[in-house]
Amino acid sequence: MDPGLFDVKGADVAWCPGCGNFSLLNALKKALAELDVRPERLVMVSGIGQAAKTPHYLRCNFFNGLHGRALPAATAIKAVNPELTVIVESGDGCMYGEGGNHLIHAIRRNPDITCIVHNNMVYGLTRGQASPTSLRGFKTPAQAAGVLHEPFNPLAVAIALNASFVARAFAGDLEETKEILNKAIRHRGFALVDVFQPCVTYNRVNTYQWFREHTYYLEGSHDPTDRVGAFKRALETDKLPIGVFYVNRKPTFEENLPLYRERLEPLSRRGAKMDRIVKLIETIGKS
Repeated sequence: MDPGLFDVKGADVAWCPGCGNFSLLNALKKALAELDVRPERLVMVSGIGQAAKTPHYLRCNFFNGLHGRALPAATAIKAVNPELTVIVESGDGCMYGEGGNHLIHAIRRNPDITCIVHNNMVYGLTRGQASPTSLRGFKTPAQAAGVLHEPFNPLAVAIALNASFVARAFAGDLEETKEILNKAIRHRGFALVDVFQPCVTYNRVNTYQWFREHTYYLEGSHDPTDRVGAFKRALETDKLPIGVFYVNRKPTFEENLPLYRERLEPLSRRGAKMDRIVKLIETIGKS
């Protein structure tokens, strides 16, 4: 499939020139094209932020909701129609800050959705405040003395919660990012992909060069089924590993629902059984 099938003609893109969002958008288009995901079968869900604008620039169905509230909506969409490809895409502030609680419980429920987080270690939409992943000492107009707190480690948290799929990518490496997104979308279950994505305007510390100097790719010998080993790699800070850290195949949220145990066909195609609906309404009315 041609990745250009996902282009939105004439889109007025609000991102700064050089923003890592562009590369990540291209990587996603390529991954979707390789997987032959049709735009009409794709639903993108996002919250608030520059990263959350991604679905605006991708030809697909999308839901753009409240700050940090993308995951509950995505879970519901997938539960209503398990045949859809559902992808959540947002930034580190939206997903790890405002949406942190939803992330924890989405990992527990394990819906079959892919969660792509643009991690630029800053709030770009609101002009440069520290985000949950900003490193200690990072100075901003709001944190003039530097960030005091320990940065949030999304990979370690996800692995500790026994997530289904945990990976990290770097938007500066288009092909490698495309490959990781490809694996995440193909994975059945909740797939978290944290993507280092430089903000060229509001983060002059964690630049493309900084990420190249402070990251490396996991070796081919890394075993993604080894949970303890994956957790140890997620704790590394001298140099930050990139790749697929952990894969844990287990039943999804949809597969655990009684109505989908026999088949994943959406309810809308099964036909309404009015006698059972009337009986249910009567039972509720008597209770």
